[in-house]
Amino acid sequence: MVTAFEAFLQLCQRIRGTGLVKDAYRSTVEELVAKFLHIIGHNVKNQSVSFFFHQSRETVSRHFHNVLSAILRLEGKFLIQPNGTVVEPHILNNSRFYPYFKDCLWAIDETHVRVTVARADAPRFRGRIDWPTQNIFAAYDFDMKFTYVLAGWEGTASDSRILKDALV
Repeated sequence: MVTAFEAFLQLCQRIRGTGLVKDAYRSTVEELVAKFLHIIGHNVKNQSVSFFFHQSRETVSRHFHNVLSAILRLEGKFLIQPNGTVVEPHILNNSRFYPYFKDCLWAIDETHVRVTVARADAPRFRGRIDWPTQNIFAAYDFDMKFTYVLAGWEGTASDSRILKDALV
């Protein structure tokens, strides 16, 4: 079993391997990745991170975007889309599911998440629910691992419109 610290160090090694993020005079790759994870994990602004680390907002922003670029470059190593040639074992071995789901690659679902938006934008985000929501579309495989997520559509957007955007 890999601990969280070991997983963090492995992520830092992979990011270092891209060549986009390197140890600098005043900060290591581990520190840059920790700042990046803190920003996305706690939804904080660069300003608060720059205050805590005594660095300018421009420096924090540059570091954030360098780590983000490195992670995006690693996308192909972490996100592997199914090619449709292999039938999942629990579909193949179940006579109840096999004839119907043998060509199925993943399942799709969408959900509404409550959001805070400007008062002027609230009507676009208010759908069937009384408060503003964001429509999130997700695809996942039979191991319940996400293979695709599309977020950002206002709550009033139709399902077919969101699916069309996901297929483009």
